[in-house]
Amino acid sequence: MRGLHRRSMQVADFDFDLPDDRIALRPAEPRDSARFLVVEPGRDFQDLKVSDLPGLLRAGDLLVLNNTRVIPARLKGQRWRGESRIGAEATLHKRLGPCRWSAFMRPGKRLAPDDRIALGPDLDLMATLVSKGEGGEVILDFDLSGVELDLAVAARGDMPLPPYIAAKRGEDARDRSDYQTVYAAHDGSVAAPTAGLHFTPDLLRRLTEAGITTTFVTLHVGAGTFLPVKVDDLADHVMHAEYGEVTEATATLVNEARARGGRIICVGTTSLRLVESAADEAGLLHPFAAETAIFITPGYRFRATDALMTNFHLPKSTLFMLVCALAGTETMRRAYDHAIRDGYRFYSYGDGSLLWRAEP
Repeated sequence: MRGLHRRSMQVADFDFDLPDDRIALRPAEPRDSARFLVVEPGRDFQDLKVSDLPGLLRAGDLLVLNNTRVIPARLKGQRWRGESRIGAEATLHKRLGPCRWSAFMRPGKRLAPDDRIALGPDLDLMATLVSKGEGGEVILDFDLSGVELDLAVAARGDMPLPPYIAAKRGEDARDRSDYQTVYAAHDGSVAAPTAGLHFTPDLLRRLTEAGITTTFVTLHVGAGTFLPVKVDDLADHVMHAEYGEVTEATATLVNEARARGGRIICVGTTSLRLVESAADEAGLLHPFAAETAIFITPGYRFRATDALMTNFHLPKSTLFMLVCALAGTETMRRAYDHAIRDGYRFYSYGDGSLLWRAEP
């Protein structure tokens, strides 16, 4: 973990009261009509719309977006053991090889190595459960491999909506498009980079016309993003790892923009975590292709990020800790109090914010 912490921080330090009805179940229509809270040091909060973004930036600024594509990773089916059949559900989590996936499965207590798993409406996508870890995580070896497996999953799976939405309604055909950015390009995520859901082709066009550059990184979001922090002391938390790539072309664009005085605005916490992972002590980006488990909490010294466009996050989450690190804990507490009082919608399908970095 980068950054110096003057005292041991507790998960409870990042708790707040969030009314249940503030969690959005559907996105705004059109996407860029979502509300947009601008948080800037030394200024009052601004209540705007995402469509106002071009006027908040200046020519020469650079937006960094995550172009990962969400795969329909939730698969219903059965566990087969001899003549025994029980209902089961797998959410693919991380690809480990051409035919091997790590997955979260239910019912965890009724699964064992060598079980056969039949998935899909017709129970025709077969896998063998290789091993079982804690918390329902398993490793599956599928009978299909490579592109054949990808196509089979795409045809049979459902979009893996966040548990906070899935607990209130089922996935439907709208989610196939709603839970995907308009610029998604590379399959691999089991959760959307949700700040990017606010962008429309028209908004991207207006940003370009305003002299604001966009570039892309790829970080495949894993199901670990939904896991609660289970420790009291943040020093004991082990951050989940996710695979990300920063190309040489993107690193060059970021470095050239900074050299010209342009500001780097990361769209989403995934883009920010990847940019900070690829940056050196001087703030220069380098090509990157590896897993990152960077855990950003107050006290972290940001290397290359000037601002973050992000949605509103849940209490005691690592994402709320990250925004507190960027804009200041007390500032973010006031911002979230304002958002809750004023009816902003939270989480994946919710409203957005633009957070400018506070000076250390």
